[in-house]
Amino acid sequence: MTPKKIALLTDSCADLSPELIAENHIYVVPLRIRCADGEYADGVDIRNDGIYARLHAGEIPQTSLPAGEDFEKVLRQIAAAGYDGVIAVMLSSGLSGTYNLVRLIAEECSGVLPVRVYDSLSGSLGMGMTLLQLAEDIRGCMGWEELTERRVPQLLRGAHAFFSVDTLEYLQKGGRIGKVTATAGTLLQIKPLLTFAEDGQLQSVAKVRGRNQVKDKLVDAIYTQNYDFIVVNFANGDMVGHTGVYYAIAKAVHAVDN
Repeated sequence: MTPKKIALLTDSCADLSPELIAENHIYVVPLRIRCADGEYADGVDIRNDGIYARLHAGEIPQTSLPAGEDFEKVLRQIAAAGYDGVIAVMLSSGLSGTYNLVRLIAEECSGVLPVRVYDSLSGSLGMGMTLLQLAEDIRGCMGWEELTERRVPQLLRGAHAFFSVDTLEYLQKGGRIGKVTATAGTLLQIKPLLTFAEDGQLQSVAKVRGRNQVKDKLVDAIYTQNYDFIVVNFANGDMVGHTGVYYAIAKAVHAVDN
């Protein structure tokens, strides 16, 4: 039987606010954050500001997969709410094993609740905007087959996340780059522009000196891809005080588009 009432499921790396989650009826399973004083559920008993505070204090929290029982609990909640189909958009398999974990759980419960699991090959902003668009499509009465066979793959193919980081410290401590590279980059004020490769892993597309040049490179990255249609969304992480950069990018994108 084709599902009629469709739920959206994701993990906490989608970084959606509690308000957006509630408004769009999105179910979220938290990743686990291991800290010096214990393990926390991401977005439940520790949030971004708490993680940033620990980073600034010199601690490096570690992430781990959501617990299998957390997914099973959420699926029971979804079924109890009357949903008869689930679309799950998960953190890139190039960065985490979450997608494969959910895929295996979905296979086990396929006879009770159909769950279609998608590898976002992205993170945070790419996942979040895809989910919000799907919520709008569901409100517009788009059906299961149209969503799962065409719409979700289309949205994931069309989502391209470009971002920069203000420091190389955490990329080095997380094993993404070497210590020598990180030290040299910090001394030279190198800011890498990053995106997701086809396999879902992070890759550098440019390196600039100083944050002021990041804006120009971000605009270049957008317009060298030959997109037919562009919608630009911003996420700023812990970049307090840098909102001017985003206004400048938006202005530059508008100028080039005209």
